[in-house]
Amino acid sequence: MAAATIFYVDSVPAVGERVILDGDEGHHATRVLRMRVGESVMVCDGAGEVGDGVVSSVERAGLTIEVTERWSVAAASPKVTVVQALPKSDRSELAVDLAVEAGVDEIVPWQAQRCVSRWDAAKSEKGQRRWEAVAGAASRQSRRAYVPAVRELHSTAQLAELVRARAADGAVVLVLHESADSGLGALAQRFASAPSVVLIVGPEGGVADEELRVLVDAGAAPVRLGPTVLRTSSAAAVALGALGVLTDRWAAGPLVHR
Repeated sequence: MAAATIFYVDSVPAVGERVILDGDEGHHATRVLRMRVGESVMVCDGAGEVGDGVVSSVERAGLTIEVTERWSVAAASPKVTVVQALPKSDRSELAVDLAVEAGVDEIVPWQAQRCVSRWDAAKSEKGQRRWEAVAGAASRQSRRAYVPAVRELHSTAQLAELVRARAADGAVVLVLHESADSGLGALAQRFASAPSVVLIVGPEGGVADEELRVLVDAGAAPVRLGPTVLRTSSAAAVALGALGVLTDRWAAGPLVHR
């Protein structure tokens, strides 16, 4: 049996109540998916509340869904934040898409020294909105109960402050670096007791030496992901896959009502 399509709503109503799906989600349901009355769907608020439902009516602007079951999904632990140096324009959205499908909980864009792509003030706001849209679409595709937050663009100085704050709260903060002495697997015991993990992914040209020193001084540790050098657009997804095996993040299984 095919899995029910998932849609994101502001809040999931109680069993027996209805929710109207309009806007972009309603357009996607009626014009792209061509949903019909009686079809089974899922609704989610993007923050762990999920419901099964049935399409009760279809209008030009969207559709109405009656909720038949409702439940909560626990967030994965440890929480994982990916700090993503801005990739080249043709790989920017790919980096976000792959990280979301692999399970990232939060994304922080980073204007690293060696980034080819540069976001000025106007472009920064537009880029953040676009990354948010990609994160939402990838969440639907991968049937996630939690839609990752996309934060504002960070400079290296701002990133160092974030690293200090997260490290002070007990997070394991890592800079993915090809020359690091330790591999990701060597940190399995630290992951088990950490409330969160921060993965810092550099640009195609790598993290500059001075940037690495600033981040290490703030509390980050360099770590080698594997024997090969990955593109910036795929490194986060590979690291998240490794964390899924090294921690209990993948223990919950697929998004179904149990």
